[in-house]
Parts: sequence; C-alpha cells; structure tokens
Amino acid sequence: MTVRLRYPFQAILLVLLALFASPAAIAETRASDGVVGTPMRTCILPARPGDDPATLIRRPDRFDCTTPQAAFGAGDFWVISQDIGVRSRSRRPLAARIASVWQDRLSLHVLYADGRLASLSDDNAGISKRLQLGAIVEHELPRSAAKVVRLMWKVEGAANVRGILLGARLATGEDSRQSNLTMALVYASFSGLAFALLIYNLALWAALRHRFQLSYCVMVALLIGYAFTSSGVLAWVVPDIANNDRLRLNYLLLGSAAAAALGFARAFFEDHVFGRRLRIAVIAAMAAMVGIAVAFAAFAPVAIRTLDPLYSATFLVTLSVVFAIMWSAWKHRSNFLWLFALAWAVPIVTATMRAFANLRLIPWNFWLDHSTVIAMAAEALISSVAIAYRIRLLSRERDQAVAAEAIARRLADTDPLTGLLNRRAFLASAIGRDEAQQLLILDLDHFKLVNETLGHDGGDEVLRTVARTLRAIAPTGALVARLGGEEFAILSPVDQPTDAAALLARLRATRMRFDLRVTASIGTAVGPLADETHWKSLYRDADSALFAAKSAGRDRARAAPLAA
Repeated sequence: MTVRLRYPFQAILLVLLALFASPAAIAETRASDGVVGTPMRTCILPARPGDDPATLIRRPDRFDCTTPQAAFGAGDFWVISQDIGVRSRSRRPLAARIASVWQDRLSLHVLYADGRLASLSDDNAGISKRLQLGAIVEHELPRSAAKVVRLMWKVEGAANVRGILLGARLATGEDSRQSNLTMALVYASFSGLAFALLIYNLALWAALRHRFQLSYCVMVALLIGYAFTSSGVLAWVVPDIANNDRLRLNYLLLGSAAAAALGFARAFFEDHVFGRRLRIAVIAAMAAMVGIAVAFAAFAPVAIRTLDPLYSATFLVTLSVVFAIMWSAWKHRSNFLWLFALAWAVPIVTATMRAFANLRLIPWNFWLDHSTVIAMAAEALISSVAIAYRIRLLSRERDQAVAAEAIARRLADTDPLTGLLNRRAFLASAIGRDEAQQLLILDLDHFKLVNETLGHDGGDEVLRTVARTLRAIAPTGALVARLGGEEFAILSPVDQPTDAAALLARLRATRMRFDLRVTASIGTAVGPLADETHWKSLYRDADSALFAAKSAGRDRARAAPLAA
C-alpha cells in the first residue's frame, strides 16, 4: 500500500525556511568570520639534534617552500612564516592561529626587528589550554614596540596525516573574539537544536516505541558529543586534557555517529527494502565503522598513520552502503526515499569531501573540517520532519488496519443479506444473561410460494423488508437475528418484551413487491439464558409455540407456558 503526503513540497519549504532562518545558518553565511586573520605562507625544515632556533629563524633560505607537507612524513619539524613587519601592541595585540592537528609538542619563536627573540613552548596538555572555538590553537604574541619580523614553530611528534602545520594566520585580538563569537553561534545553535530534537524524540519513543526513533536519538546524542569535542569546548571544560586525547575521542564519537546514522537508515525504511545481502552489508559496515573508531581511540599514539587513512576509507564504505540503501528504496518504491534523500544529501556530500580531504585527494579546508556539524544540523531538522512523516504513515496504516478489522468482524457477525446478526453472533451475545429473557421466533408463512412467485431476487427483497420491520419494532437494546432461511429471532429482557401482535400487524401492513401479501407465524417463550442448556430449553419452548401457531392456521402468535 502506498500513502502519499498531501503537501510534501510545502512541508519541505517550511523546513528549509526554518533551517536557513536559524542562527546556525546565519553564522554559516558569515563563514569568513570563522577563519579570521591574514593567511601566512609557511615553509618546512626537518628538525635535527642541536638545531638552534635563534639561528634558524634568521635563515629562512634554509627552509623548503615548494615540497608539499605530506611528502615529509612523520617526525619533528621547523615551520617558518613569511616576513610580517607588523607590531603587536596593547591596543592591537597580534596572535598566531593554526589548526589543531596530531602533534606531541609545539613551540613558537617570534623574531622582532630589534633582534629580540621570544619563545613560547607547550606540551600536549598545554596545546589544549590554547584552543579557541573551532579547535584553533592560538598563541598571543608578546607585545613589543618593535615590529614582528617572522614566526617559527617547532612541531614535535607530528603525525602529518593532514599536514605538519595547517591554516597559519596572523590575527588581531578583535579578530579572535569575533571568531569565537561566530563559532559559538554555530555550535550553540546546533547543540540547542540537537538537544531539543533529542528530548522530543525520546518522549515520542517512550510513547510509541518505534525502532527508528531510538536509532535517531542515539545518532543525535553521539553528534552532540562529537560537537563538544570538535569545537574545542571539551578543552575549556577539562583544561588538562591532552589535545591528542581530545582528537582520539573526537574520532571515536564521529565514527560511532556514522554507524548510528546507518542504523537509523536501516530502521527508518520499510523492511521490504532490505534483502538478505543488504542487511548483512549494513551490519558489517556498522561493525567496521565502530571497530575502526575504537581502534583509532586505542592505538592512535602508535599507529596513527595507518589508522587514519583506514578510518577515512571505512567512512567511504559506510557512505556507499547508504547509497545502496537508497537505491534499494528507489527500486522497491519506498514511501520515505524522497524525504530521506533530502535530509541526507548535504551530509553525504560533505562527508565524502571530508573523507577525500583526509585521504589528501582534495586540499584541506577549515570549513570542510567543521562541515559535519552544519550539515548534520540540516539533517537533524529535516530528519525530524521525516520521522513525523513516518509516524503519520504508520498511524494511517494502523487506523486503516483497525477499520478493516472492524469491517471484517462486522461481516463475520452479520447476515450478508439482511444485515442482522447471524446465528453465531446472536448466540455469542445472548448466552450468559442472568435476568429472564423473552425469545421471539418468527417464521414466514409459505415462503416457498413467495420464491416461486417473485423469484429468488424477489424473495431476497422480502427477507430484507422483514428484517427492516423487525429492527423497527424491536425494543431498544434487543438482539435481532436471522437464524437461517426465513426464520428470524428477537431477544429482549422480559421487562421490555416485543409485542408479537403488533409485529404481525406491521408485517400485514408492510408493502411488498407486486403488492404481495406476506404473513408470518410467531412463537415466544420466557426464561433464563445463563448458559447453553438454558438456550436449548428456551429455544425448544419458543419453537413449540411457533409450531402451535402454524398448526392453528398461521399468521398468528402463540406463547409457550411459563416454566414452574
């Protein structure tokens, strides 16, 4: 069965308007505020024992400015900036900003025009203390009346899976504050939206217990944790955490969120979308994604250059399984494909590009590195609409099933020709009454002659007319049934009996086809109906009275004598 949303495009438009009117979308449109400052060109020199920073910073010609950073491999390096020629003053302090990458120790040396050299050095926990929102490592340059000539970093224990030193920029204090405000707006908007959706869908799950609701909540909860670590807020809350440990936790949460997203897709679509091989592929991809995330968190310090590309490759495999699910959903005409595709289009594209960047197939970019949160904000919002749509269809299917069941039950309990209760339903409702009942049995006189005169269609019409007459004259709450053939019954409490004489008079006055006159004989009896034995006794008495009425000339009623 296929159920269509009446106004799907209007619903999508409202969702998109809500999304792009949100603070996160406003923040994204000001993306240039997030990557603040002036970009600095950098050059690389592998570090050797006995290197003197004071000498190296004055010899920029010794540095390699053409070889890609990835070609240097892992290890210790010196990274020197281009010449700067700007003062860092109290009114306008300068700061060096770089992206957070895997490294064990980081030092910054600042050469001033008066020949002075200032140095700042941090271990891995010290790097965390310098993190700004967006996971940017920021060193405020010591203030001096002399101009800054150039900067030089020493990176120790660089894994160099993304680069040795990325995104070097020279910014002012005002730039830094503006960047933090912008990134706070992005992450707070996402977190607020995610928390609201999490609580709302947990409440829905508690009430409705649909699997896809719980899968969605797990995914959103993991994304909140990922945003907490990737934004750098974790380092603000736990200042002593090593930056590499923050990155390990970040990888673990992102991989788990990807697996949960795949689980949500599995639960969201109808079961007929998933064949045996696709089900196995989903389970295998989820297990692989969680496995590589756990392996990275556990063994990154000793095998990061092996685990990082494997992590990105597993991410691409997971995405390919999502494409396989969508293809199968299209092939099996799923009701939910269009909304799922709309919700996941941006996350799939950004996740693919990010995996390509991690594999160095495309250049690194700050906003691509943080695209997951913005893309998943859009996904979470549209998926909430998808869940509402899914629940709406399930509710409609349930209502239709209940209605169909009611119709089937009614058909099973009623006589198809007259619409009265059939014998089975009549007995089921009659037997078990404690108070005394009046049973009236009516049998049409000479009905075989009616069929011969009017034909079977005419006979059926006579039976329907008699049924309408019985319903009209029966007391409120009485049971009216066709026991079979031309025999009918009315059961009512003894204090609300059916008037047999009035019923016969109504039948005589009822207009039949071709003005045919139809009469009936009636037998009545009164007695208890607590069990089946009582029913047999009561029916036998009423049937005997009916036989007496027919023997007396038909078109009359007789009552059985009351039992002692």
